[in-house]
Amino acid sequence: MALRMKTRWHRSRRSRKNMEGSSQPKSLEDLAGVMGFNLWKVAKEVFTHMEKEGFHFNEDKQVVQILTELIAFLIQVIDRMLYQKVDDEDRAKFIIALAKHLAKTVESNQFDIHGEGDYITPFIETMNARFGEYAECGYNDDGPGYEFKRCLASHISDAMASSDNKWVVEHVMEIEVPKATKTIQRLVREIMGIKKKKPGAKT
Repeated sequence: MALRMKTRWHRSRRSRKNMEGSSQPKSLEDLAGVMGFNLWKVAKEVFTHMEKEGFHFNEDKQVVQILTELIAFLIQVIDRMLYQKVDDEDRAKFIIALAKHLAKTVESNQFDIHGEGDYITPFIETMNARFGEYAECGYNDDGPGYEFKRCLASHISDAMASSDNKWVVEHVMEIEVPKATKTIQRLVREIMGIKKKKPGAKT
């Protein structure tokens, strides 16, 4: 997935204060912000690629639903990657900060299109519901298991039901999930400092 990702903080040559600040350890909120910025780009890239592949979206509501499902899935991938590698309390704080950052991003985009409204509540409700669903799905060193991927594909298929698109489930599971997961895994390693497990290494 050829995307330009932000995994470094800019150091201004014009401001000594900015340069000194950029070298300081980043808070969980800082890390969640840069992760959220990139996750949003990955989700949009998946949607754009599906459009190019000939899948049809009849209304803006479908687009929002699909992006929300992609975000929920990718947040779960991140949470699984951080499990047992980051302190449980810090992991929870990071995931909550990440979800809040993305909720605001969704709200901002919806506001620009539709004007005022409560866009955060349905987003958070979906996130909470998916946490329960994905908790029952397997995840290993290679990434999401079959049921994990199937869960996302089924929700996207449901969101697109009125568009009469065929092969949505297969396409999402076989094409979109592997690419998006690979990109997110790389971002987590770079942003969060999680080392990639070497083949044959013990857990």
